[in-house]
Amino acid sequence: MMKIKSRGMNADARKWLTLFILTFLCGLIYVYLSNDESIRPIPDVDSLNPQQVELGGFLFNDVRLSKGAQLSCASCHSMTMGGADAQVVSTGVDRRKGNINSPSVFNSSLNFRQFWDGRAANLMEQVDGPIANPKEMDFSWEQAIEILKKDSFYVEMFKSAYTDGLTILNMRKAIVSFEESLLTPNSRFDLYLKGDETAISQRELEGYHLFKQYGCISCHQGVAVGGNLFRPFGVHGDYFKDRGDITEADYGRFAVTQKEIDRFVFKVPSLRNIELTAPYFHDGSQETLLAAVNIMMKYQLGRVPKENSSLLIVGFLKTLTGQYQGKSLKKKGQ
Repeated sequence: MMKIKSRGMNADARKWLTLFILTFLCGLIYVYLSNDESIRPIPDVDSLNPQQVELGGFLFNDVRLSKGAQLSCASCHSMTMGGADAQVVSTGVDRRKGNINSPSVFNSSLNFRQFWDGRAANLMEQVDGPIANPKEMDFSWEQAIEILKKDSFYVEMFKSAYTDGLTILNMRKAIVSFEESLLTPNSRFDLYLKGDETAISQRELEGYHLFKQYGCISCHQGVAVGGNLFRPFGVHGDYFKDRGDITEADYGRFAVTQKEIDRFVFKVPSLRNIELTAPYFHDGSQETLLAAVNIMMKYQLGRVPKENSSLLIVGFLKTLTGQYQGKSLKKKGQ
């Protein structure tokens, strides 16, 4: 406790003055924190080169970037499925099953690192992963460019979009430009943050308050509501022991660093558009958002939610569904 010296004041008077000052300071801090939202609205898409974005979109949807022209990037990251594929793990060429749940490509440029284990520092590094992965596209940029060189459509598009035309580097850049365009602003919660208090209901607002009170906000904040730090899965309990059947995919960041402290550590996922991207977690183990929230309560927060608290939080999470190209990602009836 701070010491206050004042002539003519006895010990009791100094004590109460000290308590008054501390109470006043705590009140100021509370007001400051109450007005300082930890979640920020998604900004409008920055000025990107429209030709490069369009070209990247064509490449993103072109099956010829995979072995035997079997699938494209969009096969695992569908614009109609929240930027994911609704599978526990994705299916690659020759029906090969992947090891981990496919994260949404929407708002991926907002992540501080890419992939669940954060092995790619940015989208330019990330874009090399799927094409070479034998369980995904099982191809190479060298093979892909030889195919595109024979396609006059691509040759002309690259010539128009890049001064040096069709190159492997420009193929990668174009896909990244497209991915950078995949922001989903103007969710109902974003509109609320911008001042429209009618954008969300009172129950949804209550869910947001619970989201903060229970501590979810400690990992899920910022513009992406996550995606900006690493955390171990199972802070208040052994999730993997309880689930069983531990695989290498469960090791998380350990696979990158080989440090024991990183075993079972993952990049915290963004909660943007989360209602559209079931099943949940890196292992795709939870089919519903409610089940996922309850798992987080138990293993990450060590809390037993009060009746209806999880449902109210789910209601709030659904306000994070945004718009793509001016239209809501949520389909009618969802």
